[in-house]
Amino acid sequence: MDGLQRRLNESVQFKLSVTLSLAILLIAVVAGAFSFLSAFDEAHELQDDVLRQVAQLLDRQPLAPSPPAAATRRKARHEDSRVFIQRLDDGNRPAAGIDAGALPLPSTLTDGLHTLEVGGESFRVLVKTTAAGERVAIAQESEFRDEIARHSALRTAMPILVLVPILLLIVANLVRQMFRPIAALSKEIDQRTEQDLHAVEGSHLPTEVRPFVVAINRLLARVAQSMHAQRRFVADAAHELRSPLTALSLQAERLAQADMSGPARERLSVLRQGIERGRNLLDQLLTLAKAQSSTELPGAPVSIQNIYRRVLEDLMPLAESKRIDIGVEGAQDVKVWVSELELTAVVKNLVDNAIRYTEDGGRVDLSVSQDAGSAVLCIQDTGPGIPLAERSRVFDPFYRVLGSEQTGSGLGLSIVQTIANRIGAQIRLDFTDEGKQSGLRIAVLIPTSPSPNGFAGS
Repeated sequence: MDGLQRRLNESVQFKLSVTLSLAILLIAVVAGAFSFLSAFDEAHELQDDVLRQVAQLLDRQPLAPSPPAAATRRKARHEDSRVFIQRLDDGNRPAAGIDAGALPLPSTLTDGLHTLEVGGESFRVLVKTTAAGERVAIAQESEFRDEIARHSALRTAMPILVLVPILLLIVANLVRQMFRPIAALSKEIDQRTEQDLHAVEGSHLPTEVRPFVVAINRLLARVAQSMHAQRRFVADAAHELRSPLTALSLQAERLAQADMSGPARERLSVLRQGIERGRNLLDQLLTLAKAQSSTELPGAPVSIQNIYRRVLEDLMPLAESKRIDIGVEGAQDVKVWVSELELTAVVKNLVDNAIRYTEDGGRVDLSVSQDAGSAVLCIQDTGPGIPLAERSRVFDPFYRVLGSEQTGSGLGLSIVQTIANRIGAQIRLDFTDEGKQSGLRIAVLIPTSPSPNGFAGS
């Protein structure tokens, strides 16, 4: 009972269905009872009319002489015979040819309709004085009359009994259909990404729901404005900080050309590393802000092999400084409908991470293939890999794997995840060597067909 009450309170659709069903059942019970009783009374009235019509016939045709005594003593009668006609003035003798079983009716009965108990049975009796002056009783068994009346009443109420279950199913289906637009709206909003904050279309929704849609649209507008202000702040702050960091970097380079002691040069080296790390952080912040607010639509499909070549040209000096064997496996190429700048940012961040986290003398391989309508970009290395417990958090901004000694901003994978969400791509993390639980293999699955809004898979 508590579960039903809780569901009634939580679900408007269920509450409406139950309320309408109960109302229909109540109305059906009242209407069925009224129809049954009305038909039952009407059947009795018709049967009384039959007795009156028989009495009218007796006015036109007098009763035959009384049957012989032997016939009077006969008790048996035909089963189909339910009407008894007999005189009341002559010892209650039955009329000839009607029924030989006389009923012991009192001769003092007044003219009209009576309900009498005779011989343990109930009879409906009409007493009438004919035009010839004879007093005649026309009787009928009440049990037989009630049986006919019940059958007639049930036939009258039967359509209601048949239509009620059908009506309940129709009501339940109509309620479900009325709430379907609301369910579709909730599904549409639930499937949106955090960047998809355009207004909800509510013209196809019921009037009662539109105020909620208007309120949701206002909330989405406020959230979009707040996110835009946040991204603008990050981008502006990064731009403002680039100039002083660039100046510091130039001053550090000039200072490195001056004569200084060994300890001073070591400290200068640490200072230059910090400045470089700050510049990389600013570049990543700018890239993240641009990825979160980018609305660039691809004008043509982009070749993944071309992206690989550009990224390798930029990062080859870093790989050579660590003696890392880096290259592209295979010559297969796949084209995707995504922004060239965004795809370059994805590949560059993944390759940069692979180089930084791979030990000196390691290996980084890039490859591309096509599978079930998606381009599969694969970057794998021989580094330590990402433990299973850490994989749910490595895409968070500024998060770095515990125990890592590599310098970085912690924004690379966050940028990759942001762009992947925009273009409808999926990211899968695995070990390069499953047996040793080492190495990292990142696969990015990008749909190859363009979507109606110009982005693959979005």
